[in-house]
Formats: sequence, structure tokens, C-alpha cells
Amino acid sequence: MKLLLDSTRCQGYGLCQEPAPELIDLDEWGYAQVLLSDVPAQGAGAAEAAVAACPNSALRLVK
Repeated sequence: MKLLLDSTRCQGYGLCQEPAPELIDLDEWGYAQVLLSDVPAQGAGAAEAAVAACPNSALRLVK
């Protein structure tokens, strides 16, 4: 499973990073950066929570 970010949709709320700090970091302005695009099996739940937390649908999972 891959975690993808559409940086043009990210508004810097930072809500995605809380459930998945091992997968997503925030830059100096608060915009998301995917640290690990290939999500390990044990991180699937966190990745799904991060995608759900984004109010602008900037993140998505591709299986």
C-alpha cells in the first residue's frame, strides 16, 4: 500500500500527522510531507487514520 500526498491540496492543518507520525512529518510551515510512501502492514491503520483526518483530502492510499 502506498501513501500519496497531493501537496496542492494541503492547507497545513497538521491533523494527518497526529495519527501517523512515523509516516508523515510537517515542514516548517506546517504542510505535510510523506516520510514513508510504502506503508508497512503494521502502519496500515495509522495511514488510514491520517487519510481520514485530512479535511482537504490531500492524502490517499493506493493498494
